[in-house]
Amino acid sequence: MTDRPVGMPAVGGEVVAEADCLDGVLGFELLELGSDHVVGRFPIEDRVRQRFGLVHGGAYAALAEMLATEATVKAVHPDAAMGISNDTSFLRGARGKWITARGRARHRGRTLWVWELDHTDDEARLCAVSRVTIAVRPQRVGDP
Repeated sequence: MTDRPVGMPAVGGEVVAEADCLDGVLGFELLELGSDHVVGRFPIEDRVRQRFGLVHGGAYAALAEMLATEATVKAVHPDAAMGISNDTSFLRGARGKWITARGRARHRGRTLWVWELDHTDDEARLCAVSRVTIAVRPQRVGDP
């Protein structure tokens, strides 16, 4: 069995490989990870498009939540962190080969963190904006 990512709970005693999880399936890449900022991206390919050819809004929202969660986990480990709210607004269709999201922590509390992320295309055009709230909870005794 592989080691679980930092702060991630066991799922039925098994760990799902990152490549098989949503982040891996959509091709998410983590580029920068800090306690108050985060940068990541995904390639614009058919697997992230909706039926009219535009990048699916769920791909933007999923990237935002993954980035906010990863950055929070890095800062609060050994506590656990998980998304509890995700508000993503879509502003325009993307051009180019990549969507890049840059996020910053707006609030870093004991039990809640709030992140804001801007999603841009290869032409540096703002395509979507996200606000993600992350819950921070202590690991329970006995949790791996």
